[in-house]
Amino acid sequence: MFLQDIYVYPIKSLGGIRLDAAKLEEKGIQFDRRWMLVDREGVFLSQRTLTQMALLQVQLFDDRMEVFEKFQSKNKLQIPFHTHSENLIDVTIWEDTVKGQVVKKEINDWFSEILGLDCRLVLMPESTKRRLKPKYAIHGESVSFADGMPYLIIGQSSLDDLNAKLRVPVPMDRFRPNLVFNGAAPFEEDSWGKVKIGEAVFKVTKPCARCVMTTVDQETGEKGKEPLKTLAAYRTVQNQVMFGQNMLLLEGSQIQVGDKIVPI
Repeated sequence: MFLQDIYVYPIKSLGGIRLDAAKLEEKGIQFDRRWMLVDREGVFLSQRTLTQMALLQVQLFDDRMEVFEKFQSKNKLQIPFHTHSENLIDVTIWEDTVKGQVVKKEINDWFSEILGLDCRLVLMPESTKRRLKPKYAIHGESVSFADGMPYLIIGQSSLDDLNAKLRVPVPMDRFRPNLVFNGAAPFEEDSWGKVKIGEAVFKVTKPCARCVMTTVDQETGEKGKEPLKTLAAYRTVQNQVMFGQNMLLLEGSQIQVGDKIVPI
């Protein structure tokens, strides 16, 4: 088994970026979901209700991010990494409320115009600790603005198994994994307790429960019924549709595509 793909999603619910190598941190891959869009009440925004967020793509550079609409790449928004305001506000993601650092007004205005609602972009500062639930944590680990866990891994053969049951196959981006591996049987990741990827070691914490975001086409922003409908027919456990495994980092600081994967 080997690591086939690495993905990072700097701004929650916007387009992902494939990497050849990544720096590993407690909260997740470096830059992964460290930014998040919130409404005027500070509640997080996602493709679940705003499917057009799928059409916003992010690029990473040494000192900044760029965001643009996939079909209008000339209108690029520059987001420097180190020029955020000192304005900390309470932001809510699911049952957690933590401090987020508001970025510049002109950046918020750009997103508000594109999405058609008053919203703000916030950064998770290093001082913000969004703790994992005690039943999953080992040493009181924290997570970024990801839904629940720092890392998500899926086997390519698991997607192949699903696509064999679909009339129209879907790409892996419907499931927004951080890590994709190859060379195993479908859903082999379900049996892991710990896994070594290159020199890094991860604890597998729980299966990932899937939602309507998997039905949003990441190229068009259109929502349908698949693949969730088909997946629910054979991957439902206690009324939740499971696909992929959540993980937290135990040791290691770097991974790269091609790394050997060994369950331990």
